[in-house]
Amino acid sequence: MAKFRYRMQNILNIKEKLEMQAKNEFATANMELLEEQERLSAMLKENAALQEEGRRLRQKDSLSIRDIEDNSLSVSLMKEKMKQQALAIHRAEQKVEEKRKAMTDLMQERKTQEVLRDKAFEAFLQEEKAEEGKQIDQLTSYTYGQRAKKEESR
Repeated sequence: MAKFRYRMQNILNIKEKLEMQAKNEFATANMELLEEQERLSAMLKENAALQEEGRRLRQKDSLSIRDIEDNSLSVSLMKEKMKQQALAIHRAEQKVEEKRKAMTDLMQERKTQEVLRDKAFEAFLQEEKAEEGKQIDQLTSYTYGQRAKKEESR
């Protein structure tokens, strides 16, 4: 039996490599998104601490206007940083979505190549089966012919 050789195997190999690269890029983008979300979470905790400090400063017996103003400024700066971080998260989410779509497209292309390879293998098996059938027919014909010659010569 002959060995099956898919003539577009190099294309399938390239598709598999591209898919792996896309999966890695997707994973990297996902990690970046998680890091951005963790930064926002830390900012939210820091903002809550600043607001609690502001309440504590306002409830003291001796009010320090300077400390209260500094705290208010810190809270407003933190809110601005949180807005910027929310934008960074949005950009990271868009990047993750782009990478996911690219990965999905490459997976689909690889699967298409695999289906084509499977069909080519099925065709190969059919050809081998037909060739084997021809060889069996030839052997049977030869054997039958040899028997007929022996019977005639008797």
